[in-house]
Amino acid sequence: MALSPEIIELATEIIDTLRDSHETLSTAESLTAGAVSSAIVTIAGASDVFIGGMSAYRDEIKISHLFVDPMIIQEHSSISEQAAVAMARGAIKSFGSTWAIATTGVAGPNPLDGHPVGAVWVAIEGPVSQTIELSLSGERESVRNAATASAIATFARILRHRS
Repeated sequence: MALSPEIIELATEIIDTLRDSHETLSTAESLTAGAVSSAIVTIAGASDVFIGGMSAYRDEIKISHLFVDPMIIQEHSSISEQAAVAMARGAIKSFGSTWAIATTGVAGPNPLDGHPVGAVWVAIEGPVSQTIELSLSGERESVRNAATASAIATFARILRHRS
């Protein structure tokens, strides 16, 4: 994934803000499969704040490694707000970070579990919690890229505007 200058700028802002506030970040990624982590660690000095990330592509990994309650997946599916929040909380638990970003969704080319291609949930957990639902269009790569960019931009906005 080629990062836009805007995403590089936002990732730099995230790292600087977290470093200044002595906070840390981890990720739990399904649909983006490490792209959010990769965007963060593209920036020199990321190791000051980025602890680690997990690509939990399969539900069984979400359950075993991110402590997602199987009932969440059964009742809401892994492509849901509830699953994204549980993944982010699981990353905080697994890595001991202050913050976590989680992504889940359908990149395509086919719908999954009744969810259309481009259905995405991003969850930010930490001192401030927020979820966003995205309905993206395009081919697989563009859906993944847009989800990654949205996750980075949302987290930067949260850090910038928290009280």
